[in-house]
Amino acid sequence: QLQFVESGGGLVQPGGSLRLSCGASGFDWALYDVAWFRQAPGKEREGVSCINFGGRTNYADSVKGRFIISRDNNKNSTYLEMNSLKSEDTATYYCAVDKIRFRLRCELAAESYGAWGQGTQVTVSS
Repeated sequence: QLQFVESGGGLVQPGGSLRLSCGASGFDWALYDVAWFRQAPGKEREGVSCINFGGRTNYADSVKGRFIISRDNNKNSTYLEMNSLKSEDTATYYCAVDKIRFRLRCELAAESYGAWGQGTQVTVSS
């Protein structure tokens, strides 16, 4: 049975940093792309970053140079290091796993992902 555990969200001041973690069990984690999405109140879910099975990464323009995605296949986990946070980064952040294995380049489209974490809230405010 597929299970997710997300953590690391919280309240941070503008310019601060947070590190989100997502662990999962119940499938061959190392074979799938994983991603982070976010959704702010009243807005559509937005792809933030993804990393494919081989470690190739992709970022939304809005977070390039500020966020870093990584994965540890030994721990079935992915991480999102968020730096220089802005108020517009405030949202619920979700990790997700691709529907197919061995995608050569991960995508930031929600329809590509078939399993989702429960979400963790990130609030950037002074």
